[in-house]
Amino acid sequence: MTLPKTPSMNLAGKRALVTGASSGIGQGCAVALAEAGAHVVCSARGVARLDETVAAMAAEGWSAEALALDVSDLGAIEAALESQAPFDIIVNAAGYAKHGPATETEPADFDAVMNINLRGAYFLSAWAAKSMQAAGIEGSIIHISSQMGHVGGIDRAVYCASKFGLEGMVKAMAIEWGKSRIRINTICPTFIRTPLTEPTFADPARVAWIEEKIKLGRVGAVEDIMGAVLYLASPASALVTGTSLLVDGGWTAD
Repeated sequence: MTLPKTPSMNLAGKRALVTGASSGIGQGCAVALAEAGAHVVCSARGVARLDETVAAMAAEGWSAEALALDVSDLGAIEAALESQAPFDIIVNAAGYAKHGPATETEPADFDAVMNINLRGAYFLSAWAAKSMQAAGIEGSIIHISSQMGHVGGIDRAVYCASKFGLEGMVKAMAIEWGKSRIRINTICPTFIRTPLTEPTFADPARVAWIEEKIKLGRVGAVEDIMGAVLYLASPASALVTGTSLLVDGGWTAD
């Protein structure tokens, strides 16, 4: 009898680009991939924090380098992809939130959210996939989306619009790139404690709402996302594309 072999999550020899890697979820994703053996190009807008992250990763013996990159700057994305060797893995963890009532949304705030969460994500995906196709790479593109790409939320009309758009974009791209064996998926976390979300946790009313909605009774930690990104980046998810991995503690189970 020949037993099936468990797919490996070892990423030795793989190259990964992680945006938003200087802190929070992006930093956790970069660590997960590097610890699994990938060479990780860590990118973010804030150079100082980014350099600290890469130095700390190098101190662990992992392979990493820093790349200053603003996902809202399409020219910078294109230049970065052209100047680098092709990537096997793209993890887009860059994101922006501007919460408030829909009736008070300013066009500039709408554009700022969309430029990073949707426009930047779109062209990063398209150009990365083009590079993978040219190099014959069967790659994995992963976007950190949100449970708010599947449900509505208080004061989150703009943010939900960007994440619902991202979810639809991923499904269409998965269909387009399937024959090239390029996979594209999202990870949809619930509220994760990061520097970006601390203002939310400072509001008792918001905390009560969050605790009521998360069925497992706790908010998320960055570590809760690290296993998900490693799974989607590795051969363990070889037949997974065009879908969402909800890491939401049961929020969307209603």
